Amino acid sequence: MTTYLRGLCERLFSLSGHGTSIRKEVIAGFTTFAAMSYILAVNPMILSQTGMDFGAVITATALAAAIGTALMAMMTNYPIALAPGMGLNAFFTYTITLGMGIPWEAALAMVFYNGVIFFFLAVTGLRDKLVDAIPHHLKIAITCGIGLFIAFIGLQNGGLITTSEATFVTLGDISRPAVLLILGGIFLTLILVARKIPGAILLSIILISAAGLFVPTADGDGPLTSMPDALISMPASLGPTFFALDFAYPFTYFTTVWPIILSLLFVDLFDTLGTLIGVSNRAGLLDEEGNLPKIGPALQADASTTAIGAILGTSTTTSYIESAAGVEAGGRTGLTAIVVSLCFLGSMLFTPLIMAIPASATAPALIVVGIFMMQGASELDFSDFTIAAPAVVTILMMPMAFSISEGIAFGLMVFVGLMAGLGRFREVTPLAYLLAVLFLMYYIF
Repeated sequence: MTTYLRGLCERLFSLSGHGTSIRKEVIAGFTTFAAMSYILAVNPMILSQTGMDFGAVITATALAAAIGTALMAMMTNYPIALAPGMGLNAFFTYTITLGMGIPWEAALAMVFYNGVIFFFLAVTGLRDKLVDAIPHHLKIAITCGIGLFIAFIGLQNGGLITTSEATFVTLGDISRPAVLLILGGIFLTLILVARKIPGAILLSIILISAAGLFVPTADGDGPLTSMPDALISMPASLGPTFFALDFAYPFTYFTTVWPIILSLLFVDLFDTLGTLIGVSNRAGLLDEEGNLPKIGPALQADASTTAIGAILGTSTTTSYIESAAGVEAGGRTGLTAIVVSLCFLGSMLFTPLIMAIPASATAPALIVVGIFMMQGASELDFSDFTIAAPAVVTILMMPMAFSISEGIAFGLMVFVGLMAGLGRFREVTPLAYLLAVLFLMYYIF
């Protein structure tokens, strides 16, 4: 049996050709899962604020991650895992549903159409034209802006930042035990991450949740963390979210919805491309010209999973930069991704434990992920005003307007307007002009 398994893995994943082994790939798979498994707690916490069933979202999150990661493994043989994306889930909840008042069923349909369009772009040459329409510094700024937005949400959820009638936002009451616990949790998470402890974010969530059993909530109504009814159980039912999409909504409110779908597409495309290139480079999978040989199938796997995830009941599913943790542990093939996929399937048995995690316990995770995304700012040349202006507008508008799409729109409009005003017309692609005009018309009319 062992010989057969080794032969099968060799045929499917060409382990020897990539200088790896089953043992290395399994260890790498567990490492990647540990690094990204926090999404099982964070994604339901964010999406449930729209009215979606918490348990159903846990199952949808795990299934979307398992299916998407397995697709990536079989279509590309890359050690890259997928799951509902951070930032994209915040966009789904705080911009589309809570901000614009769009029902979550309609928002899922928007995610589905985004996946369909993304798949179409992945199999045609239009993908490259869309990517080229956004200058490199704006792509970096979009990632940084999403990071700042996510960190801001984490500070709010943890009670460290609260509303103020005078200044809109202000510092929360640090003297409260629950807030002090989260503040301590943030420092703990930062230290664990800086020490490169495997699964640092997940470990911090577990420790904060455990401490929450002995810390009262802000209103003193019981402990911050409630004891789960059981340690393991059958997966929560997908019934409340499965195929609950309102497919007609985007066509009923065409002018309002499609600019948002376009923003979803931008974020998904750039996030996926950045992750694929970054992780593949560290795994030595790029060719001599710095290109990813199977970029088409990789994007198709990503796009397909976005549509599948929407049907299951979760926001946009995308490739995870945490896959780099598995690459550092020796993962080089799709077998690493298969191990991650199996781990996500097994995680559904621990739904009671995931549901017991308080929302505030995930605040440090949001802040740390935001910091990771903000690190890209080091690539921006702020000494060049034509780069700094649209980049800063993009980064600031996302948390200030509480909307990722507004940041993308205003950043692009500032870039196009600045280049046109300086007479540097040829530095802007025709598609970028078109997008800027469409965004401007959207705000005016």
